[in-house]
Amino acid sequence: MGCCKLIDAQDSHSVALLRAWLTSQAHPFILTGAGISTASGIPDYRDTDGQWKRTPPVTYQAFVGDPLTNARYWARSFIGYPRMAQSQPNAAHHALARWQREGRLSTLLTQNVDGLHERAGSRDVIDLHGRIDQVTCLHCQTLSARSELQVRLHEANPEWHDLEAATAPDGDADLEGQDFSRFQVPVCLDCGGMLKPDVVFFGENVPRARYEAAREALLASDALLVVGSSLMVYSGYRFARMAHEAGLPIAILNRGRTRADELASLKVVADCVEVLAGI
Repeated sequence: MGCCKLIDAQDSHSVALLRAWLTSQAHPFILTGAGISTASGIPDYRDTDGQWKRTPPVTYQAFVGDPLTNARYWARSFIGYPRMAQSQPNAAHHALARWQREGRLSTLLTQNVDGLHERAGSRDVIDLHGRIDQVTCLHCQTLSARSELQVRLHEANPEWHDLEAATAPDGDADLEGQDFSRFQVPVCLDCGGMLKPDVVFFGENVPRARYEAAREALLASDALLVVGSSLMVYSGYRFARMAHEAGLPIAILNRGRTRADELASLKVVADCVEVLAGI
């Protein structure tokens, strides 16, 4: 692989250099993270050093094991989800959708749960961590629309309608100072089981079939391009490791450092929306 070639954000040639790299790869595998969606108004979790900007997200174990944590999650989601649902794809999402239509990428894998790639027109996206616009029952596995649950949450909690809170990542909201034990969380209409967003929480594993589909697609590609991800979470980082071990060239487009910097042959430190829109 050689040493990573670092291109500073202020370098006017960053677009040209990444374009040249892409031109040399017939069908790159694209892995995107939170950085591609910040321009759509969805906050990210980490700073440019890869450190948490806020308290880490709730774990699966706490969500299912502590009723107060569960109620707190859904109360914050009740306030935050509509803002996420109204977000729109930005120029970077549209650029990748265009590349796919033109046959210039092999597969699009995203760590995001916002569905913005699909809304931009990308097809057959592998949503590594699931989709926030779906809800699953942990007992009977029935899937339902998050929008339907929002209506039920609204009906069950009229006194929470007008609360204000700052927008947080992934349909969350910084709602504090409330008695969350008063928040009523609906159960599955089919079996009365616990409902959970159809996303992979911290402490939970990516479904095996989804991982295998992404793995097979990566190994059938000729390069890996990481866009807007620090890769600090192993579920995403392992694809960079896999590409490296398979001898695939790796390029990274991200504002800050990533866990895979030493594996890349090209690292462009820049805004991914500006760069992808310019290619």
